[in-house]
Amino acid sequence: MFTENKKEKKMTEGPTSQNISQGTKLVGDLTSEGDFRIEGTVEGNVITKGKIVVGKTGFIKGTLQGTDAYFEGKFSGKLTLSGTLTLKNSAEIEGEVSVGKLAVEPGAAFNVTCLMKGAVKEMKGGQQSKSAEKTA
Repeated sequence: MFTENKKEKKMTEGPTSQNISQGTKLVGDLTSEGDFRIEGTVEGNVITKGKIVVGKTGFIKGTLQGTDAYFEGKFSGKLTLSGTLTLKNSAEIEGEVSVGKLAVEPGAAFNVTCLMKGAVKEMKGGQQSKSAEKTA
């Protein structure tokens, strides 16, 4: 009489967040599909499709490629992001940086060659300004 409508629940296994704890030193290349939090030291190449967070005790020396990054710690090398780089007041960044957007708190050390890649923005009066590449 009554029919039970059962829908299959699919378990989707998405990328998870990984941690490199304070006191840990990783030398080599690191590739991930998910998010990363670094409180230790990484010397090498870090490539992720997720967000990377570098805490106050975190340090990356090498290359970082990803979407978005949030720094409280240190970075030295080449940093390439398609999204936003956020620097808190304790961040220390040096090297080459290529980002879509940049947010810097007062007090952060940002000693880099910077290339910002953005989109076309509409100016007042109907003129368009192409901000495809900006150098800081």
